[in-house]
Amino acid sequence: MDTIEDRIKVLQPELRREVEDFVDFLLEKRSAKRHGKLSFGWAGALKDLRDQYTSVELQHRISEWRIGER
Repeated sequence: MDTIEDRIKVLQPELRREVEDFVDFLLEKRSAKRHGKLSFGWAGALKDLRDQYTSVELQHRISEWRIGER
């Protein structure tokens, strides 16, 4: 059986570009998984509101703010 390189060489240029795009996609997908843990840089951003609202009340207020209710 031919190697993958030999099989790619016989493809038309447009199809070779598709293969390259797909390989790039696979490499990017693989590297995205390696980035590790999620960042919680936003944590504590609303701490100045903790004396005004409970966590449940704050969730409701945020929901209202998102949809524009007052």
